[in-house]
Parts: sequence; structure tokens; C-alpha cells
Amino acid sequence: MVSSTFMAASKRPRLRLRDVALCRLLSVVFVTLSGVLLLIFLLASNSTPTLIVTPDIDNVDAYHHDLKFEKWHDLPQQSDLSLRLEKINGLPPRNLDLYPTLAKDHIIVVLYVHNRPQYLKVVVESLSHVVGIGETLLIVSHDGYFKEMNKIIDGIRFCQVKQIYAPYSPHLFSDSFPGVSANDCKDKDDAGEKHCKGNPDQYGNHRSPKIVSLKHHWWWMMNTVWDGLRETRDHSGHVLFIEEDHFIFPNAYRNLQVLTSLKPKKCPDCYAANLAPSDVNSRGEGWASLIAERMGNVGYSFNRTVWKKIHNKAREFCFFDDYNWDITMWSTVYPSFGSPVYSLRGPRTSAIHFGKCGLHQGQGENKSCMDNGMVNINVEQPDTVSNIGLDWNVHTYENQPGYKAGFEGWGGWGDHRDRHLCLSFAKMYQSTPTASRL
Repeated sequence: MVSSTFMAASKRPRLRLRDVALCRLLSVVFVTLSGVLLLIFLLASNSTPTLIVTPDIDNVDAYHHDLKFEKWHDLPQQSDLSLRLEKINGLPPRNLDLYPTLAKDHIIVVLYVHNRPQYLKVVVESLSHVVGIGETLLIVSHDGYFKEMNKIIDGIRFCQVKQIYAPYSPHLFSDSFPGVSANDCKDKDDAGEKHCKGNPDQYGNHRSPKIVSLKHHWWWMMNTVWDGLRETRDHSGHVLFIEEDHFIFPNAYRNLQVLTSLKPKKCPDCYAANLAPSDVNSRGEGWASLIAERMGNVGYSFNRTVWKKIHNKAREFCFFDDYNWDITMWSTVYPSFGSPVYSLRGPRTSAIHFGKCGLHQGQGENKSCMDNGMVNINVEQPDTVSNIGLDWNVHTYENQPGYKAGFEGWGGWGDHRDRHLCLSFAKMYQSTPTASRL
């Protein structure tokens, strides 16, 4: 009895020793694995800076996004692609690791594009040489989703860049409004005879989604940039708007800074500052003088005060029968302000419209709408530095030719659905129980 008791007692410590050894082994394994994981994390964090890249359109839900926009009740039911793109609009800008802060009193640049990659390459290359571009934010607004256009924007490393997509672009709706619906009237169809849907314009023509997308995109973009995006909705300074067929000279940003600073004193009645003459074929007068003239559509900029005046004319904009946003502005919105809408610019252009075709042409290597696929623009030494004199007087052009009050429009914008969609864009981010901001 004594020996068996002794043997049992002698076995217990051995069992406890095994347990202790196993615990120590597991602890060593755990510490080793933790060290390896920590080393991997440190190596990754000290390697090449991570760039935020445009997310895969099919996996956008895997990305963090900050989206606070709630649907206005009048907006069309969205397609899956439309919903995915809308989520991307809430992502932060890219290149924050390269340009973590924006300069004080920076002028935001908005580039709105369609599907002309050959044009876009030229514009992006010209922007890369603009002095001061790294001080500001570039927003690229897309009318539709096109992979080649995305690829070009993904290559930008010269500033902060944010991409947004018009979620109600007709290009995103293959079988419903604002795209083409099966029962839509076409051309000069009689809705009563054909039993089709749609309202003709003043010339008897029914809507073309490809055409109306131009005006829809511009109006959606304006409302979103000024009132929707987290990065811009509190911006009180000027915003510069350029298009995918605008070549921007190296001195453009610095010249615009000078113009916007001089405008309150030199031309207090000027609504905007332009980089180029309103006559797209002009390169400027070459005088030692500032120029005040009708607001052009190449490299134009204005502030929030002007935007509010434009936004207040949403009904005039949305119900004018012309598919062109700029002709609509010249013919009905600006005249409604009650006084001439002047823009201040320099005597030498800092931007050039080089496009030979409009709308959504220009896509593909064989449809570039450019001479030999190249743009030959001579950038001279005065175009590389700010060339505007602070003490110059202002020469004002009065009664210039062009679209003005009384012109009834080129049509293309007669369908009630387009007009009401346009009005809905104006309500998206207003202070109502059903709408908020990105």
C-alpha cells in the first residue's frame, strides 16, 4: 500500500511537467508567429508609399467609402452599375500620400470628360506641366464608365485627384430612361399614332440619349461639385472648369490666381475669370491690358456666390429647349440676371480648345479627330510664367456677337422626362428631409 501510494505520487509531477513543457512550446510558437506578422507589417509600411487606386468597379463594396447621399424621390430607378459608381463618388481623393495638404486659397480644378481618350491624354499631359497644379485638387467628372478613360486618370501622379461618375448618365441605362426605353418615340414619330412615349422638341424631334447626356452631365456635375462633395461643398473660392479637349498652358493656374485676386477691384461687376477668349479661334489681343467680355466656355471659373445665382435659375436652365449647356446659359440664364455677365481674362490665352469633333466622338485610335492623332500647340516662353500685369487697366468689350436673350434654342431638349430629371438634380443636395450630401 505504501509503495503503490508512493508510485502514484511520483507520477503526478511528471504529468505536470509535460503540461508545462507543452504550454511553453505553444507560447514560443505564438510569440514567433506574432513576431513574423509584425515584421511583415513593418516591412510593408516602410516600403513604397501605398497609392489609393480607383477600385475595381465589380468590387467597390470591399472599399471604404463615405457616402451620405440619399435619393431624391423624383430620380429614376438606378441600374446596378449606376449604384456601384455612385458609391465610388464617396471615396477620398487619391495621391494623398504624395500631396497630403492643399495650399491656402487654392483654386479647385474640375475636368469633365465623356469618351474621347485621345483627347484626354493630351489634356492630362498638359496639366502635368502646369505650375502650381500640385497645390490643388483635380476632380474628374465622368459621363459614363469607360475603362480606357479610367486608365488614363489612374496614371495621374502630379496632384490630388478625385474621380466622380454621373450615376444617371444615359450611358449607364441600356433599356430604361434616361437611356433608351423599348417604347420610346424616335426621330419624328407621332406619339399618338405610334403609341410610343416621349415629347418632341420645338422642331418635332424626339430625344436622343447620346445628345441629352451633355446637358445632364454638366448640370449634375455643377450641383455635385458645389453642394454635394465633402471636399468641395464648403469651398468658397473659385472653381476652374475645363473639358477633355482643352489644352492648358503651364502658366494657367498662376494666371488664374492673379485674375481672381484682381477681379474684385479691377472688375467688380465681373462674374467669372476665364483662361481663354470667348472666341475659341482667338489667341488674345497681346495688349498690356486686362479684358472684360462675355463669359466663355473654355477654362472658366467662378465662386459660390455666382453658383447660387445660377442654381436659382434651375427652372430656366432645365426647361430651355437646347441640349447644349453653354447655349442654354447664354440664351436664358445669364440674361435673367438683369445685367451683362462679364468675365475677366488676360490679353494672351492660357488655354486652347483643340477638339475637331464634339459630342462623344474621338474614341479609339482611328477616330481621334486630330491631325495624325497629334496636337500641335506651340507653347512659347511667355506661356510658361504668369504674364498678367497687376497695374493694367481693363478693356471692356460691349455688345459682342453670340447667343443671347431671344434665341429659342437648337432643340433636342423637349422631353418632359429630361426636364424633370434636370430639376431633380437641382434638389439633390438641398436641405430637405429626403436629401443629404456626399
